[in-house]
Amino acid sequence: MTVFTIPNALTFVRIIIIPIFVMSLLHRKFHYALILFVVAAVTDLLDGFLARVTNQKTRLGAFLDPLADKFLLLTSFILFAFYGWLPDWITITVISRDFIVVAGWFILFLLTQNRKVDPSIIGKLANAFQAILISYILFSINFDMGGAIIVKEYLLVLAAAFTVLSGIQYVYRGYRQLYEK
Repeated sequence: MTVFTIPNALTFVRIIIIPIFVMSLLHRKFHYALILFVVAAVTDLLDGFLARVTNQKTRLGAFLDPLADKFLLLTSFILFAFYGWLPDWITITVISRDFIVVAGWFILFLLTQNRKVDPSIIGKLANAFQAILISYILFSINFDMGGAIIVKEYLLVLAAAFTVLSGIQYVYRGYRQLYEK
């Protein structure tokens, strides 16, 4: 099985975008950050779609794709909290959920040698609402969006709720996997 596929190339592009995205934020080139985030989002949609349609799913892609998503979202949340665009509590919630999921996977792997963790619908919704929140903030920084602070509050609540729910669900699924064998 080859690892040099178009879907994997798109994932590599997204990984390369992350430090450029960070630099654009640090240098206050917010319009570049918006463009890079949109390109990353499009490559994320395309790589998964192409992998399924062309039957080019690879183990490397299955590993790197969610990793690229997590790095992009986590760096966004950290920097946005640093700039004061997001409250610290949402950033801590997102980081904590991801830490719990990764630590749980590692413990589960050590105890069962099972490497596979299937993403859940709630987990995918959590990532989607996190990305929508980041996108919304980038758009509001680059364009005058008037009194749209209410939308941001709703997005914060939805992102936080799905993040917490997905964390609980992953812990529950890990517990079941560990003790139902």
